[in-house]
Amino acid sequence: MPKPARPLPARLEDLPNVGPRVAADFRRLGIGAPDEIRGRDPYMLYHDLCRATHSLHDPCMLDTFIAVVRYVDGGPAKPWWHYTAERKRVYPGNRGRSRNLSTSRK
Repeated sequence: MPKPARPLPARLEDLPNVGPRVAADFRRLGIGAPDEIRGRDPYMLYHDLCRATHSLHDPCMLDTFIAVVRYVDGGPAKPWWHYTAERKRVYPGNRGRSRNLSTSRK
C-alpha cells in the first residue's frame, strides 16, 4: 500500500536540503512548488539540469535531488549525504566538480 501524501510546504526553500540555490535549480527545471516534485526521478532531474545548464554539476547535486524526492514522496527527512553511497552505486559517472560541457572535449 502506498504511503499517504504528506502535507508539503508552499515554498521549495522550506523543504529539507533545499536552500535558495537548489530552489533556483528546481525552478530552472520548471518546478516551482514542492508538490511538483512528487513521483519525479532524481536521476533524470540531475540529467535535465546538466543539459539545461550545459555543464556537469557536482554529483552532490544528485544526492540532494535524491534526498528531496524521497522526502516529498513520503520518506524521512535525511541529509543529502545520506544518499552518496547509493548514488555512487547507481550512477558512477561524474566524479569531478562542475564543468562546462560546451567547452569540454569529447
